[in-house]
Amino acid sequence: MFSRLYRLTLSLLVLGCAMNTPVQALSSDRDQPMHIEADHADINDQTGVHVYTGNVVVTQGSMRLTADHLTLQIEAGEIVEGVALGEPATYKQRPDNKDEDVFAESLRMEYYAGDERIVLIEQAEITQAGDVFRSQRIVYDVARDVVNAGEGKGDRVRIILQPRNSGEE
Repeated sequence: MFSRLYRLTLSLLVLGCAMNTPVQALSSDRDQPMHIEADHADINDQTGVHVYTGNVVVTQGSMRLTADHLTLQIEAGEIVEGVALGEPATYKQRPDNKDEDVFAESLRMEYYAGDERIVLIEQAEITQAGDVFRSQRIVYDVARDVVNAGEGKGDRVRIILQPRNSGEE
């Protein structure tokens, strides 16, 4: 059961791909150009802060991220942090060797390249192949392949695992 949960939470890595870093998504995604659309953009190359607001849509290969507000911190031409806000912010992406997309949503998504950490905050949910993982806060440590959820007082993690055919992994 836990190995299926960890595979499911790999979907959190999609946000990492949206931030243009190598992750466990379609390996060809990172080689694709990133397209960002928004109603408004404020780009400050001196501070490295890029802010996109209003109907933000980011696509790169199979990855699609939507948000009301996206802030990226750029250093030496690389994205080091990103925060997506929405009602909810969403993403989808097709992982390598999978037939179905991974979907994630939360009111706030944070990506930290240095720590290799992705955080979904408030109404966080990940879905793949019918399996659902919900909590108010989901933290995925990419480097250690560790997921933590349910860090708030009274917050409970809710997981729905669909039965698999005996021939499936």
